[in-house]
Amino acid sequence: MANEEALPDGSPYLLQICEAAKELRLGVVVTAITKGKEKPRNSAYVVDKTGAVLMKYSKVHTCDFADEACLESGSAFHVCDFHGVRLGIMICYDREYPESARVLMLQGAEIILVPNDCGAMKPRLAALSTRAYENMVGIAMANPNGENAGNSCAFSPICWDDSGHCVDNVLLMADDRTEGLFYASFDMDAIRSYREQEMMGNTFRKVNAYGLLLSEKIEYPFIRDNQAAAEHKQ
Repeated sequence: MANEEALPDGSPYLLQICEAAKELRLGVVVTAITKGKEKPRNSAYVVDKTGAVLMKYSKVHTCDFADEACLESGSAFHVCDFHGVRLGIMICYDREYPESARVLMLQGAEIILVPNDCGAMKPRLAALSTRAYENMVGIAMANPNGENAGNSCAFSPICWDDSGHCVDNVLLMADDRTEGLFYASFDMDAIRSYREQEMMGNTFRKVNAYGLLLSEKIEYPFIRDNQAAAEHKQ
């Protein structure tokens, strides 16, 4: 797809969804291939219950090893206020990188929503549960059903009770084949109380030791043929 064919922010398709959200008093996250600076982007819009667009997020971690190599990456993560709840977005491959959820947590996200489209979900579900635990955020993912796919899910950040006993943080776990609407309820009062007391998130991080996280250097065994030569810094 050429950049000229991608959807602009004022697309009539988006406006139709905004009108429906307003009529039904529903919040919506809608994804689209949108216009970028030079190439299209994989983007998500957060629409509130009044039909207002609260935020547009363009996928940072595009799948440059596959079809998304023709897309332009977004440059930042964003958080918005959805009727009193701080929401962040990760799109599909974003969730493979712990930095995505970490940055959203640092920006104040309480719930992270994950539009997704991939298979082989077992390790990815475990990773999402960990992202919820380590950042003390709720996470919900929607994934198209199909063999070795599906598993739309939601995780609470609350992993132990007031007595220190472990609790199951799975709020929803769909199977791979079932198609439908799935519901998960986040207890924001309980989540906020937990975040005020526990020791994950941004409590005792030792950031002076993290400098290497910002290095662009890529070394064996992580160099791939289709990476930009400039990334292979010596």
